[in-house]
Amino acid sequence: MIARAPIVAVTLRGLLDRKRFWLMVALAAVPVLLMAMAVAFSDQPVEPEDFDTAVISLVLPLIALVFGTSAIGSELDEGTIVYLLTKPVRRLRIVLAKVLVAAALTAALVVPATLLTGLVATLGGSDVLAAGAAYALATALGGTAYVVIFLAVSTFTRWALAVGLVYVLLWEGILADLLPGTGQFSVRQATLGVARELADEPIPSGAIGLEQGLISLAIFIIGGIAIATWRMSRYQVRGGD
Repeated sequence: MIARAPIVAVTLRGLLDRKRFWLMVALAAVPVLLMAMAVAFSDQPVEPEDFDTAVISLVLPLIALVFGTSAIGSELDEGTIVYLLTKPVRRLRIVLAKVLVAAALTAALVVPATLLTGLVATLGGSDVLAAGAAYALATALGGTAYVVIFLAVSTFTRWALAVGLVYVLLWEGILADLLPGTGQFSVRQATLGVARELADEPIPSGAIGLEQGLISLAIFIIGGIAIATWRMSRYQVRGGD
């Protein structure tokens, strides 16, 4: 990966577009602000599961969606990927470099936001600082899974952002909660399973736990990388193209 650092640098510059980056910073700040408002205006104590509502349900997948679909999708749309594909670089290395940058940027925004959310809740009198750290670690894993999935989708369609948004709002937001036994097919449910057990929370009946959550996330990550690599191998650059 170090030998392919130029790919990382180019991807990083592309994803750190000024408007996009500051929009994602503002989105990451939302759960901190919501927690501050809850502490200031609500008499109800903050519970560890509130991290799901504040971070995992919406902020995490949306930030991963933007970075994941842009890591390769923007180059495919603009045609600049051709300059990379003509180099003697294995497609797997390209995908791994893109995933590394997008996942790192996602974690760099979401993990501190989760920790700050827990800190604000603790300052308000709720003992959830340890839970915040557990959820922060889980969001790093879940964010990587989301990034890989959305990056893989972007290799198939230029409408990856819209497809990912439908997935987040419809499947992760509604159907995965309503359909019993589908938790292992949901990044959110897998992330929650890891977070709850790390935070020493009781696991609801029918919900997945740490081991199954880790297995599900690993399958999402490995499977998504494999699919994206296969799809990238289908892009053949021929002379005269």
